[in-house]
Amino acid sequence: MKRLLFLLSSLILSISTYAAMNVNKIDPPCWFTGMQNPELQLMVYGEGIGNANVTVSYPGVSLSSVVKLESPNYLLVYLHVSKEAKPGKVNLTFTQGKKKIIQTYELKEREKKPCERKGFDASDALYLLMPDRFANGNPDNDQIKGMAPYTVDRKDPNARHGGDLAGVEKHLDYFSDLGITALWFTPVLENNMTGGSYHGYATTDYYKVDPRFGTNEEYKSLIAKAHDKGIKMVMDMIFNHCGVEHLWIKDMPSKDWFNNPDHKTNFVQTSFKLTPHVDPYTSKYDFNQMNDGWFVTAMPDLNQKNPHVYRYLVQNSFWWIEYAGIDAIRMDTYPYADYDAMSNWMKELNDEYPNYNVVGETWVTEPAYTAWWQKDSKLSAPRNSNLKTVMDFSFFEKVNTMKHEETDPYSTGLNRIYNSFVYDFLYPNPAMVLAFYENHDTNRYLGEGQDLQTLKQAVALLLTARRIPQLYYGTEVMMNGVKDKSDGYVRKDFLGGWMDDKENAFTSAGRSQIQNECFNFYRTLLQWRKGNDVIAKGDMVQFMPQQGVYVFARMYKGKTVMVLLNGTNKEINLPLHFYTEILQGKTQGKEIISNQTVQLADKLTLEARGSLIIEL
Repeated sequence: MKRLLFLLSSLILSISTYAAMNVNKIDPPCWFTGMQNPELQLMVYGEGIGNANVTVSYPGVSLSSVVKLESPNYLLVYLHVSKEAKPGKVNLTFTQGKKKIIQTYELKEREKKPCERKGFDASDALYLLMPDRFANGNPDNDQIKGMAPYTVDRKDPNARHGGDLAGVEKHLDYFSDLGITALWFTPVLENNMTGGSYHGYATTDYYKVDPRFGTNEEYKSLIAKAHDKGIKMVMDMIFNHCGVEHLWIKDMPSKDWFNNPDHKTNFVQTSFKLTPHVDPYTSKYDFNQMNDGWFVTAMPDLNQKNPHVYRYLVQNSFWWIEYAGIDAIRMDTYPYADYDAMSNWMKELNDEYPNYNVVGETWVTEPAYTAWWQKDSKLSAPRNSNLKTVMDFSFFEKVNTMKHEETDPYSTGLNRIYNSFVYDFLYPNPAMVLAFYENHDTNRYLGEGQDLQTLKQAVALLLTARRIPQLYYGTEVMMNGVKDKSDGYVRKDFLGGWMDDKENAFTSAGRSQIQNECFNFYRTLLQWRKGNDVIAKGDMVQFMPQQGVYVFARMYKGKTVMVLLNGTNKEINLPLHFYTEILQGKTQGKEIISNQTVQLADKLTLEARGSLIIEL
């Protein structure tokens, strides 16, 4: 009996000694020398790799620790990459019993100094587009074999349509002509989800561009070509959740990799109510449901409180900056992730790249809430989000409400805009707040109509206020749509982006008269705005609406721009004596849209819902 037990134990030992051990993938796929933080986490994927021992051999690189997770198919290897480490190939040796795997890992030289990575600011105008819906430059990547089942059908607003990075690259001159200085794409990373996940918000590989959009190399090349035209690139990231088809959910590294991991038998959805962050009376139940609940069943909620998850995400953001040269980050669903983890990430990023910028989506329409999230806010002290730019959902709500109203002497119409800006005292830096009147998650500003006059007023306001402006693709050529049926109706294809399109809004000849009028209005303001320090850096003075007209001025180093918006449906002869403090005796100015000289005597005439932008 003893001999039998000995033979069995020897057999088990022999089997374990020769058990499978593979290295299928390492995240990140490479790293960079000279990083401020010498710690590097390598997430190694492969059958049985979790049982391996690891050694490293390379000058300036040492092994800090090895973390074995609950799943045997992952191994976390932490390296210390000293300042003395040079670019080259690092040998990583994985051993298990008699089996040995030597894996080379590349350290690359950084292409720029960290301080040279400069994000967007109020001098920029961001243009948001969905790659799947903008232009199809390479039909060969519409159908990719081996991916989860999906269809490409332009008649279905919720299917993939075939737009890609090559399509965007084909139209870089369009953005230059329009006057755009920064492009923000909805996420471009792999979304290998059944149905296609055309919007990109269900990541299944954090280090791989979705092959239906292109390759990592094509993304990097596109960014370089955009830079050649003076256009920055903003990358949309999601730290809060991934896609349910991610390997992590099929084979969880550990039970605490996700919040509420028992999703099949006890699914917990977020409340979508973000107030528990600031509510002094909030219950633990409400906070935990909001913070740890899943967005939807297809989007597992990552646990950033897990230090290994946190380090993986931080490194991912740094990697895309160094590898692809992205100029800034837009972080999706910012308040749904762990506050302390996000604050620490922002501090690390700001320390590494002092001139960089991240904008966080903080979807609550109260200015105090948005201001609470901005870096150095006194409202959240002693805590500090370290987030430089927040999204002005108050402006979004007010500008979409006032377009349906006449401006009365008190509260309606453009009074809403005036009152929204009143609360800028809450922001540590109002000039670093991002404003918009529509995006991919909202109704388009035009709704189902074609009210160009009202749109012009919103554009004039957005592009002159003390904000960073964000535009949404296609509205400059009168694209409209509402979400009543589905999100796809506000994410239509840009006309002319596909070879079989009968209309082509990319060219003047292909646009209708009203489309050209709209495009030219946008272009005139955007081109005037480029390099204009009065708009980018100037102070702001606003006046309470008089006779339904809202007036504000931007001022910088002796130069003044005066903006007048008529919030009524009638022509207004506006007395100018209200504005003597900014006119300072000047009797004429140049109106930007018309490029005409205007006389500043006793009164100015504004047409119904009209706008005037005057350089004094």
